[in-house]
Amino acid sequence: MTETATFGAGCFWGVEAAFRRVKGVVSTSVGYMGGHFPNPCYLDVCARITGHAEVTQVEYNGEIVSYEQLLDIFWNIHDPTSLNRQGADRGEQYRSIIFYHTPKQEKLARQSKLKLQQSGKYEKNIVTFIEPASEYYLAEEEHQQYFEKKRSTSI
Repeated sequence: MTETATFGAGCFWGVEAAFRRVKGVVSTSVGYMGGHFPNPCYLDVCARITGHAEVTQVEYNGEIVSYEQLLDIFWNIHDPTSLNRQGADRGEQYRSIIFYHTPKQEKLARQSKLKLQQSGKYEKNIVTFIEPASEYYLAEEEHQQYFEKKRSTSI
């Protein structure tokens, strides 16, 4: 039986690529969550009119990889102290966010964030949002497994 996890950590292409390499991850997809605009497309989200975050949705086998391990990956693939920005990408669609699907995920996400903040790894405060999962809108096909497609067309 698989479980679902949803993370926003900047541009969804790199986030998805990181999770696709994890043993126990059954599938991934990229899309939009957390906004107020129904059925957004990439251009809508980039125009900053939807309130959505670019997210990666991860289907995983919890007997092989734990939610805590997925959280560790999430924290390590982006800067959780950067508000609405990752690298050169700016805007609320690039915010650091964990969308939880169960009360257990919420508890683990909050504990993980607190532990990381208290660890002293970052001088600045962690600005990652933790919110309940909402409607998930699948991004256009060209954004799914983007880096894998780019590699296969450049050969």
